[in-house]
Amino acid sequence: MTTVRNSEDFSPALRAAMVGELRELGAITSAPVAEAVSKVPRHLFVPGQPLEAAYAIDQALVIKRDEAGTALSSLSSAHIQSVMLEQADVQPGMQVLEIGSGGYNAALLAELVGEEGAVVSLDIDPEITERARACLDTAGYEQVKVAVGDAEHGLPDEDAFDRIIVTAGAWDIPPAWRTQLTPRGRLIVPLRLKGITRTIAFERDDQTDDGGDAGVLTSVSYLLSGFVAMQGDGEHHEHVIVVGDDESWGLRVDDGAPDFDVQALREALDHPPLERWSGAVFDMPDELELFLVTSGPQMVMLHARQSLVDQGVFDASAGRGVPVLVRGDSFAYRIKRENAELGGFESGVIAHGPHAEQVADEYADLLRRWAHQHRRRGAATIRYIPAGAAHSTPPHHPIPKRHGTVSVTWR
Repeated sequence: MTTVRNSEDFSPALRAAMVGELRELGAITSAPVAEAVSKVPRHLFVPGQPLEAAYAIDQALVIKRDEAGTALSSLSSAHIQSVMLEQADVQPGMQVLEIGSGGYNAALLAELVGEEGAVVSLDIDPEITERARACLDTAGYEQVKVAVGDAEHGLPDEDAFDRIIVTAGAWDIPPAWRTQLTPRGRLIVPLRLKGITRTIAFERDDQTDDGGDAGVLTSVSYLLSGFVAMQGDGEHHEHVIVVGDDESWGLRVDDGAPDFDVQALREALDHPPLERWSGAVFDMPDELELFLVTSGPQMVMLHARQSLVDQGVFDASAGRGVPVLVRGDSFAYRIKRENAELGGFESGVIAHGPHAEQVADEYADLLRRWAHQHRRRGAATIRYIPAGAAHSTPPHHPIPKRHGTVSVTWR
């Protein structure tokens, strides 16, 4: 394999190739985003990295780690950045707030808003903002404003923004983001829901069921994503209920999950596994995963160590993380197998415990319901309902947050 030297002579060709790849994958769908990605020299925002790494479409590059080696800041992959820009639909002349400063994404936004627009990039870490400022200046984007502050509180000295784009994993949507959004504005945020993350493009939907103004946000699109977690007052640590010995397996419960009988679940694994096949096609795993985890409070994420997968204690899906349905002393999770009649794969269930039959049947019914009624992109509508909002129709299976509630409905 030929290695490209770290020379700017190669960067225009690499940018053009990157845009071509992103177009083929559907990450770039509009001419303005393609033009912005073609112009901004991505390698200047990761000095010291080889050009191949800077222009790899699916590679996130860590900017800063803590003492334990955990990433605190990173330059997201070109793929996810392009998709988020398409979600944002940034227009010339807009005022844009970026939360999380790497520099490169702010430069792309500056290209999209043009000379009449404005971009502010906000980060809680002065070291990151200083670095972003230096990279932006080197690349010729002095017009981008870089600010230090806790994103939980927004930018109170600034006017409202047409777009707020969050480039860090958020567990909640603070009131400041809603209040600083213009009436026709759009918020793009990687939001964690029950142990998974989806980047959601929200718009205001201020007309409640009772005709009032509640500041409700309704999704216009969403996609699978993963980001470095938010720091500061909006920080939220994930909660893992350890079930197996030596933390070998457990349940990830981010959003007010009910108490589980850990001892009963540990004993459930001693029961022989019950395997059941749904007859439903398995595809679009990210859409299916979202459907499953939002189907009720007893559905959370199961994670098992690879050693247990290798021993045959759990299916491979548990090693990657899979929605698990817990009913008292029994639980069930999703598996898959090849099925030529379905043209690919079939979804199924493995259940453990004294009531494995019942929980397997319930899970299989969910798999069939998704396959028959909701098997398509964008079938979910995600709403964020601020605390105190009055709605005559309560959210179905609400996901509680600090400042409000998330509701997911399926069309």
